Order: sequence, then structure tokens, then C-alpha cells
Amino acid sequence: MSSSDFRQIAIRTEAGKAERLFRAAISAFCALTRPSRREIAQLDDLTLPLFDEVSTEARRFAAAALSECESAPPGLVKRLANEPVQISAPLLVRSRALGSVELIALISRHGLPHARAIARRKDLHPTIASLVRALNGPAAKTTDENQHPSGQAADRAREQLRTIMVDNGGPSLSIAPATAGTFRRLLDGALSANAAFFQTALADALGVEFGSAVRLVSPSDHFSLLVSLRALDLREAEAFLIVSAACPGSFPDVASVRLFVERYRGMERQAAVAKVAAWTKTGSSQTGDAAKTLKAS
Repeated sequence: MSSSDFRQIAIRTEAGKAERLFRAAISAFCALTRPSRREIAQLDDLTLPLFDEVSTEARRFAAAALSECESAPPGLVKRLANEPVQISAPLLVRSRALGSVELIALISRHGLPHARAIARRKDLHPTIASLVRALNGPAAKTTDENQHPSGQAADRAREQLRTIMVDNGGPSLSIAPATAGTFRRLLDGALSANAAFFQTALADALGVEFGSAVRLVSPSDHFSLLVSLRALDLREAEAFLIVSAACPGSFPDVASVRLFVERYRGMERQAAVAKVAAWTKTGSSQTGDAAKTLKAS
């Protein structure tokens, strides 16, 4: 045998050891009736370094086993939940370690496959259930958009926004697409009890004055916030989560969620940037009127 043959045997042996250790650690953890915080942290510390070395079958085993645990290691659960749905499904359907914020982030990151698995949860928050149905509905339809009233409304909105861009000579405001850090700051601000935290985060993200950001956030009408988040090029699920937190009560039923999704999908980013620029330039008295005009179409 050559030296390369010995190296391949050694690699396979090490991989086999990693997989056996990975499975054994998870089996031992799941056998604990009430694992302590220290034991939960220990499992994360042991399994995460091995994660890339174990097989798909081992990851699927881990997801199925941990989905039944009352107290699962957060790091490993997060890593498994971001795997393809063929692996992550048990956690998406059953794990209590995944809260509403984590579930929406997963939907935003992985789309319909994860959303459909999450929809099977027994304790799913009604707002997330509505979002999943709204996201799933358009994908299942084969009807031409021109034959659908919502599609026509979206087309009209796009045309109006293009007109606004032309009238204003294009956007005078440069808005950079949101990063993961931007999204986290916006979400943290929206979830805080102090509205000024969110308004400050929005002002920083858009590059506008604080007073302009205040005018863009209305508890009774989230349309201007929708446009602002579209200008930041956030995913629709990320934007939905932020609006839900910043403007509670905006989505009382499936129809309101579907309308949000259709408006968000139907709006081009550059048109949204132009609209934010126009609003921040003209001030509060015209912001509400402009939003009402767009929504009426």
C-alpha cells in the first residue's frame, strides 16, 4: 500500500470517530431528564466543532433527536435548523428552542421549503401562520398576474412610483442595502419599549434626519414604513417582522398579511428609494397624503 492509501484510511477512520462521538454525545444528552445549563453548553462545545465532519444521516439523526428535547443546545439547534429541510424538518415542526423571531428569520433565509415545514407546528403564532399562507399562496397560483386584481394594483403602483421618480429627477437620496447588522438593529429597536430606539435605527439605516424617520413610522398606518424597508432591500419576511413589531395590530388577518406581501413584492427598490427621498424632502404634511394616494390605486 502507498502512503496515500494510508492517508485515506486515516481520514476515514477520523471521520468515523467524529460521527460516532457526535451521535453518542447527542444520545447521552437526550437521555437526561433535566439537563443543566452546563450540560447544554457542553453539548454545544462538543458537537459544533464536529459538525462539518459528520454525514447527512448523522445531522438528520441529531435534528430528530433534539426536536423532542425540552431544553436543547441553542448553537447546535440553530446550525441544524439552517440545514436543508430534509434534515431540519423535525426541528422546524416540533422544537421549542425555536421562537417566533428565529422562525421568521429562517423563513426569510430559506424561503418556502422551510416555511411549509414551520407551518406544521402545533403552537405556531397566528401572525407567522398568516405569513406562511400568504407566501405559499402566490407560489401555488398559475394564473397570469394580469388576470388577478392584486397584480393589476401592483402594476399601477409601480407605474405611479416610476412617475414620481421622473417628476423628481430620480432619487436624490442614496440608501445602501441593509446588511445583517442593519436588520438586527432595526429589529432590536422595533422590539424595544422605546419608539425612539427604532426611529434612530431607521434614520441611521436610511441616512436621514431623526425627524424624517419619525414621520416615516406611524402606528396607525405602516405603508410609509413598508416603502422605507423596501428601499433598504430587506427580504419580505424581514420587513414583515419589523413592521409587525413596530406597528402592532397591523395584521389582524390573512388578507392583511397577503396585501403586505403583494405590495412589498410589487415595489421596485429604486422606486422606493425615490419615494423615501421625496417624503423626507417635502416633510410630514405631504408624506401621509402621498401614501394614501399610492394605496388608493
